[in-house]
Amino acid sequence: MTTANTTPDPLLVVFIHGFKGTDETFGEFPKRLHHVLSETVDNVQVECIVFPAYETKGELNAAVTRFADWLTTLTVQRENEHGGGAGSAKIVLCGHSMGGFLAADSLLEFMKTRPDHGAPLWPKIVACITFDTPFLGINPSVVKNGVTKAAEYANTATTVGSAIFGSFAGLGAKKATETRVAPSNASTPTPAWGKWAPAAFAVGGALLAGAAAGGAYYKRDDLNQGYSWLMDHMKYAGNVWDESTLRSRVDALVSAQENDGILFQNFYVHLPEAPPTHLIPRTFIVQPKRTSREWKHFTAARNGQAADEVQGHTSMFKPKMNDGYYNLGLDTAKVIRQALHLIRTAKPALEAVPGDKGNTEK
Repeated sequence: MTTANTTPDPLLVVFIHGFKGTDETFGEFPKRLHHVLSETVDNVQVECIVFPAYETKGELNAAVTRFADWLTTLTVQRENEHGGGAGSAKIVLCGHSMGGFLAADSLLEFMKTRPDHGAPLWPKIVACITFDTPFLGINPSVVKNGVTKAAEYANTATTVGSAIFGSFAGLGAKKATETRVAPSNASTPTPAWGKWAPAAFAVGGALLAGAAAGGAYYKRDDLNQGYSWLMDHMKYAGNVWDESTLRSRVDALVSAQENDGILFQNFYVHLPEAPPTHLIPRTFIVQPKRTSREWKHFTAARNGQAADEVQGHTSMFKPKMNDGYYNLGLDTAKVIRQALHLIRTAKPALEAVPGDKGNTEK
């Protein structure tokens, strides 16, 4: 007589950094989320894992392939350790910024490559949670403000290069190799990826020249190599300007929730009004229209401390710079609990969570 496996199912919460991110992008957030989930969800063995730092350059499709291979290997290992068979490990993908594109595209690729639409999804991804991912583009005001700030320091190539395109100091990111999350108490360095390269596409050749000057400063011994580095990263991040790809991706994610019960939620930074300078709320990303089907899948993550949209974007996981940090963690845990409930009850998810969808009027 065969004895049923009573070991709690693995719950793998995988974090993916964004443009020019590092293993430290999420700080202590995965560790805190692990604690909340372990205390509030029954019959699962929670493991929060940070996908190792990868090079954000070249085509996004190549990054998707690398991540899919890594996730497949990880899932096989955990399911073999668990002994529960294929699909016993439940997976939540959590991507920040451009990492949200990588999470979304990986999910959609796994879904597309099933033998048929009715076949079970493996790896068993139950939710795609993203943080300030520009699914519909970057708010034009962010680019405008970035250009203004760069212009104020036009005499310094360093500022032009880093204010718009990010610091060039972190060249040669580590290649992805598997590692489990092991959060430390050390302070998290300011991510270099917080200043977006794609701004060049919106503001023309003058800024491109300025950024090249910034690259020359940091790579002044090899200008050609620095310029190549810049172009490659712009190629990767250029996805935020491809409107048709953005539109089709969002539609597919919403359909995945409506038809397959795979939750999709994007928490976006919301900076409240700050008169007299800022009379309306500010966001880093473009929000969907209230009448759109994706509106309810975008949830405001309030930050009353950030000085501007870029700082809000880069400090989502820094409690000293984001007074909404702890609420963000609780809301993230709520989405994951809802995803597990839907899987256990085998009911399709027709409504987004956690409740106050797409509302920045807080």
